[in-house]
Amino acid sequence: SHESLTDREFQVFCMLAAGKKLKEIAETLCLSVNTVSTYRSRILVKMDMENNADIIHYAIKNGLVN
Repeated sequence: SHESLTDREFQVFCMLAAGKKLKEIAETLCLSVNTVSTYRSRILVKMDMENNADIIHYAIKNGLVN
């Protein structure tokens, strides 16, 4: 579940769920694209997901995005 994510991972999770690209997230958070990609990988592992579609589905189902 999303409670297992760190604050930064949750921030990246929400931005991915909102359909943002890695480059957009990196620019917004002043991080490198590689760092954001690492966060995404950690999120997928921690939440037992395979792709961004799984993240979006989970976020909608749990009311984390509009």
